[in-house]
Amino acid sequence: MAKIPKNSKFVLCLVFSMIFNLLFIINLYVGGGWNLSWSSRAAEEAEAVAAISCSGHGRAYLDGLVLDDEKQPLCECNTCYSGPDCSQFIPNCAADADEGDPLFLEPFWIQHAANSAVLVAGWHRMSYSYNDKTVISKVLEKHIRKLHSLVGNAVTEDRFIIFGTGSTQVISAAVHALSPDNASSPARVVASIPYYSLYREQTDYFESMHFKFEGDASPWINTTNTSSTNLIEFVTSPNNPDGQLNKAVLHGPYVKAIHDLAYYWPHFTPIPAPADEDLMTFTLSKLTGHAGTRFGWAVIKKKSVYERMTMHMELNTMGVSRDSQLRALKLLKVILEGKGREIFEFGYKTMKARWEILNQTLSLSNRFSLQKIPPQYCTFFQEFRESSPAYAWLKCEREEEKDCYAVLKAANIIGRRGYMFSAEDRYVRLSMIKSRDDFDALIERLKELVSEEESVVKGT
Repeated sequence: MAKIPKNSKFVLCLVFSMIFNLLFIINLYVGGGWNLSWSSRAAEEAEAVAAISCSGHGRAYLDGLVLDDEKQPLCECNTCYSGPDCSQFIPNCAADADEGDPLFLEPFWIQHAANSAVLVAGWHRMSYSYNDKTVISKVLEKHIRKLHSLVGNAVTEDRFIIFGTGSTQVISAAVHALSPDNASSPARVVASIPYYSLYREQTDYFESMHFKFEGDASPWINTTNTSSTNLIEFVTSPNNPDGQLNKAVLHGPYVKAIHDLAYYWPHFTPIPAPADEDLMTFTLSKLTGHAGTRFGWAVIKKKSVYERMTMHMELNTMGVSRDSQLRALKLLKVILEGKGREIFEFGYKTMKARWEILNQTLSLSNRFSLQKIPPQYCTFFQEFRESSPAYAWLKCEREEEKDCYAVLKAANIIGRRGYMFSAEDRYVRLSMIKSRDDFDALIERLKELVSEEESVVKGT
């Protein structure tokens, strides 16, 4: 038998390899797809739960309650709906506009169910750390930097990035890191009124010899250049509750700032320029709507601050859940695939439409007023745009109605009291970012209030 030359053997192997790969590709794309093994049962289960419609007024979840005699989870109904499939409307139910649950983006993710889904094996990331011995996914960090560059809302070049369990933990770590170790008195933590109540509540709860919540920033304005008191100012932009693009009001050698930019995204506000601050915090909840994933991050200029925040995180929780980081990565990939245009256009159109309805509803009222925010040029959309903040900062204008929360509560509207933001109780914060059912209920109750006002005017 004749011997096959060595080079001919190589050619034959190469040909067989090409044929095998060609047959594999044909089978994959023409012959019915990949033959799933361990993931098939999980995928089928997820698809089955996602197919439960709940009449469009609720949602079923893989981790939802299941009746003893049923195999599928129960529907969890939206406000004003009940029943096994959430089809029963509850008349005269209260409109709950208190919580800042960012469910307005849920329809976007329903449209992108396929490319945003995450299927995780039981052995996924069981270790305390990644292969580089850190607790931060370098791939996710890279995507965060890319997203900020694309949107143009924050400078990340030559900056450090740290992850936290939501911006709540990031803020706590920031206060700790900016507080002096060896000062004779604690750093005073302040913010401009109205400010997010978490700043006060969290700082008070974790109060130590290094920091203490002081309240309003304004009394310190004329003393910061001469005083030796250490100050930490929270600067929230857009502000929670009134949506204003705030700036720091305190300046001086002993002043440090935490810039909370949770809402500094194009669906809530025009982006006039990238923020370029020493310490900036963000959260996935207001970017994508996934508050339950509990993922936030900070962009930090100084290495010493970054190291102190890192130590705080490691001692507190040993980093953020690897599952949360994986889901955040998947969601950011979807955003970047559309270069941000899809999600921010969807979010802006949704919020703009809601604000138009709200303004139209209250346009005939002299009893209530809303905050005014001038339009600005948005560098992301490259046009002038109106602000579409996450919350309505509603004010009761009648002299005798000093408790606006009580006025709304009597009309079956639940908001958040002004004093929660250290403001007058003539103000109430109303959430604009909850589900469509929640928003519709809010508008219906407000229309009833305005119609009562018109009836009184006509009667006089």
